[in-house]
Amino acid sequence: MNWTIAIPEIVLACCGMAILILGVFQKDDGFKLCSMLVIAALGVAGVLVVAGAQGPGYHGMVVADSFSTFCRITILVASGLGVLLSMDYNQHPDAGHQKLGRFEYPVLILFATVGMMIMVSASNLMTLYMGVELQSLSIYVLAAFARDTTRSSEAGLKYFVLGALASGLLLYGISLVYGFAGATGFSELARGLADPASVSTGLIVGLVFVVAGLSFKSAAVPFHMWTPDVYEGAPTPVTAFMATAPKVAALALFVRVLIGPFGHLIGEWRQLIVLISIGSMLLSAFAAIGQMNIKRLLAYSSIGHVGYLMIGLAAGTAVGVRGVLIYLVTYVFMSAGIFACVIAMRRKGRSLESINDLAGLGKSDPAMALALVVFLFSLAGIPPFSGFWAKYFIFIAAVDQGMWILAVLGMAASGISAYYYIRVIRLMYFDTAAGVAFDVRPMSLSVVAGAGAIFTTFFFLFPAPLVSAAEAAAKVLFL
Repeated sequence: MNWTIAIPEIVLACCGMAILILGVFQKDDGFKLCSMLVIAALGVAGVLVVAGAQGPGYHGMVVADSFSTFCRITILVASGLGVLLSMDYNQHPDAGHQKLGRFEYPVLILFATVGMMIMVSASNLMTLYMGVELQSLSIYVLAAFARDTTRSSEAGLKYFVLGALASGLLLYGISLVYGFAGATGFSELARGLADPASVSTGLIVGLVFVVAGLSFKSAAVPFHMWTPDVYEGAPTPVTAFMATAPKVAALALFVRVLIGPFGHLIGEWRQLIVLISIGSMLLSAFAAIGQMNIKRLLAYSSIGHVGYLMIGLAAGTAVGVRGVLIYLVTYVFMSAGIFACVIAMRRKGRSLESINDLAGLGKSDPAMALALVVFLFSLAGIPPFSGFWAKYFIFIAAVDQGMWILAVLGMAASGISAYYYIRVIRLMYFDTAAGVAFDVRPMSLSVVAGAGAIFTTFFFLFPAPLVSAAEAAAKVLFL
């Protein structure tokens, strides 16, 4: 049993329990200290991931390889950004609202991160389920963290109820797969399903349930219904976290499950993924047009980006998986950056979420307006920003497999979605100011927004390291 491959997760879990105990004994709320310790723990875990051994462990329940290393590093970076985005917001809540700066907040993010790292390292369906539930339970609490607000409590309840349903679907699918295949390990399943002609109908039904459960975790159509309400109702830093790290974990898990144990059944699951992709892209393109709340707009935007990511998965090749991994990294920086700007939308200490509140921002705060332009253009897929190159790698993978219609629909949906992104830019530069200028941004938000804007803008100059790492990670799944 090679237990050393799980050292990063073990260290994070131990740090989480230690920080939790420390927070209890702090005389004040201990939020700032615990947040800094969590960021440090995430950094240590990142070093351990890079320097750690590779191979299977725990009797084949988990595996450390280039794919899991790439995804775990991305998750750790996204989680660190999520904690950083919350540090000022949680200490200065809106007037009349409960203070959110409690030490449990960063600890919940840390435990959710442990679950996500288990998800992308899973090589057994039961390990997969354990990681999914550890992540989900932590995020249920985070979504309802503003206990005195109806919106946050409602968001947490909706996410919990629908999440429990999705977990049931996933577990039922796993039980069907085990019942008809006689195994839950990925390598055993891959060997047993090498001949698609001999696969029973019951196993295919089980695979459909597994895809349904994972689609919920990815916020893909038709399992997207929770996303706009939870994104809007949860505290904005929680929404920022949900839009980054869990998205990486869910899509990476989707890729590992379908390409690994069910790779030989690509003819069966590709049809599902194509339908999910088309539905997600088209619903996002049209449903987001009428949104005036910026968090709901970004929720529908995230559904659309899941659709684009599914194109790479539908291709079912190393090129497609490479495109998915590149897309996930660029999306983390785009989402973290734009949510830094959303969190900074405060006037006299009160948070604002309406798109109309951005009117005249080009004159009142040129730096923030410029950062938003970068992120919005990138989300729309306009060159030379990183979002354009992410979609390029995805569409190339589809074209290589002759999936021209899917690629064309993706480009059409991207063109339609550009409308609601550009509408926000028009408001910032061509409408009169909605009121007094926003409050002074805290340094943490400026750092995240600035780092995200720099990465998004200049990615095209230095793409080789990321592309090479993503290519090496993708090839592991096809050995």
